[in-house]
Amino acid sequence: MTAAHAPAPSAALRLYGTEVPVEAPRLLVAGPLSAELEDGNLRYIRFQGREMIRAVSYIVRDRNWGTYRPGISGLTVESEAARFTVAYEAEAGDGAQRFAYRARIEGRADGTLVFEAEGEALSDFTTNRTGFVVLHPIEGVAGAPCTVEHVDGRIVEARFPELIDPVQPMMDLRALTHAFAPGHRVTCRMEGDTFEMEDQRNWTDASYKTYVRPLALPWPYVLRPAERLSQRVTLTVEAAAGAPLAAPERAVRIALGPASGPAPAIGLGLDPADAAATRAAADRLRQAGPRHVVCAYDPALGHDDAALAAAEEAARALGAEPWLEAVIRRVEGFEDEVAALGRSVRALGSPFATVLVSPGADLKCTLPGSPWPPCPPLDALYRAAREAFPGARIGGGMFSYFTELNRKRPPLEHLDLVGFTTSPLVHAGDDRSVAESLEALPAVFASARAIAGDRPLHVGPSAIGMRGNPYGAAPMENPDGIRQAMSRVDPRQRGLFGAAFALGYYARCAEGGVAEVTLGGGVGAFGIVHAPMPYAQPWWDARGGGLFPAFHAMRALGEIAGRPLLAATSSLPRAVLSVGAETDGGRTLLLANLTDETQEVALWGPVEGRLAVLDEDAVPAAADDPEAFATLARAFSGGALRLPRWAVARLQI
Repeated sequence: MTAAHAPAPSAALRLYGTEVPVEAPRLLVAGPLSAELEDGNLRYIRFQGREMIRAVSYIVRDRNWGTYRPGISGLTVESEAARFTVAYEAEAGDGAQRFAYRARIEGRADGTLVFEAEGEALSDFTTNRTGFVVLHPIEGVAGAPCTVEHVDGRIVEARFPELIDPVQPMMDLRALTHAFAPGHRVTCRMEGDTFEMEDQRNWTDASYKTYVRPLALPWPYVLRPAERLSQRVTLTVEAAAGAPLAAPERAVRIALGPASGPAPAIGLGLDPADAAATRAAADRLRQAGPRHVVCAYDPALGHDDAALAAAEEAARALGAEPWLEAVIRRVEGFEDEVAALGRSVRALGSPFATVLVSPGADLKCTLPGSPWPPCPPLDALYRAAREAFPGARIGGGMFSYFTELNRKRPPLEHLDLVGFTTSPLVHAGDDRSVAESLEALPAVFASARAIAGDRPLHVGPSAIGMRGNPYGAAPMENPDGIRQAMSRVDPRQRGLFGAAFALGYYARCAEGGVAEVTLGGGVGAFGIVHAPMPYAQPWWDARGGGLFPAFHAMRALGEIAGRPLLAATSSLPRAVLSVGAETDGGRTLLLANLTDETQEVALWGPVEGRLAVLDEDAVPAAADDPEAFATLARAFSGGALRLPRWAVARLQI
């Protein structure tokens, strides 16, 4: 079927790349206390509209840290003006094992909330974690004081980490108290086991996570039939006499500051398996304006000299500078492996201007307290790379996530840049959690800057989906196109959501001082242009190809990359992010709505220019129009603009 004859895509496909529906959360209210009920768990627990706790969840995980989605039955919800209660039964597991539990939730108008659960395995049940998880927000909490009650009864004063803590900042926890607004404090008491905290900003989650069962205990572990687990989380609120509680900020205002710069360079990643499809789409991908292409190379995946040549050819076809991302697999004799790779690259004419290297062992996570696997000494590895690739910039760090960089910090002597990547799908896969991950990036980049010193930061290749899984055998497959944690293929990459995420991601990188940003890829699971793949791509397959909305975000970002960066600050960055630059004859401001609601955006003052908004109505035509922002541009005059849900916009002044 040709593009002209393909039926118009649904709103769901335009926005999210999938028709799989999402059940709306149920709002629970008891006077000034509110919470959202979602899949049996609680999110956004607020008091008089101010967020106290981001989530309280009872989770059941498998041996690879994958989280089961529970089957809920017998759900009852009762609500009165000053009280609500929820009760249900649930089962979680797969064909090999099952775990059942009963849950009860009660909320009261004084701010008290109790969530308790009792469960038991229906068979021998292997798990890495089963029980309560509490998420504490980071806004207004990072770096702030708190009161800790330990399991032995000791009470101490502490602080939430400001820079991201690579290990557990708080352990042996029974209760934790912190302010959620001036003069207002919430106490979270956790009973039934020993809890500890990790800084989830390591994985770009916008939270600190307090969870059951310390990581120092063996995992995975086995729950036996009839072995009962009883746990409870209780929240209580206290307010200082006469302390006012101001309404939360809801307006979006953009302030434009002076130029600095330059705006980060932008590029694309390349899996050798996608080299042929990338070359086939080169005419379109070249129009997106990538400055570089990061070519992956891993001998354990069968990559050889032919794969190197194909990747370099694909990068050149895009008009971009080829980079090499090389995994070194040998421990004994690693110098010989690096030298041999250097000879192969020289035989191609030394095309790679930047060479990133990592030991294969560092592709997998080593949890705090666990022994590190055998690995070449990093200083010796980087020195060997310097000798094997004369004239190239040498990069180190991690090909996996910031977490691993934070836990294993590279020696800098032989490095020209430090890099890592991210994915918002490590712990959750829903729309709001993915968008919220952008809230954590300022702390990620500040923490990375403290590690890298004066070395430039490179981030990527990064996309919504996971390119690798440091915590299990591999990312999860996603044949049904659902919103799923730890997936390699995420359907939102194809929707308007993917464009908003990419633009917001770059905006955070720019404000964080990142020098070079690499988005996931040109085609495939992390791509910006459709190509035939072994998984379904609804609507795009039927029409025979086209440009994903993320293509247009990438092209707009490519036009400002390297230009003097303008500080474009949002008063409500969880709703709208923006980035700006001085361009030929004026200024360009790019904006992304990161919510499923229309946002009214107030600018810094009246402006005259041209505004283009890529929203869901524009997606079908934009699939065939690489100049979509130019086509959509209209004269603009005023001090405010309207951004529909997940829309991206370009304002040229």
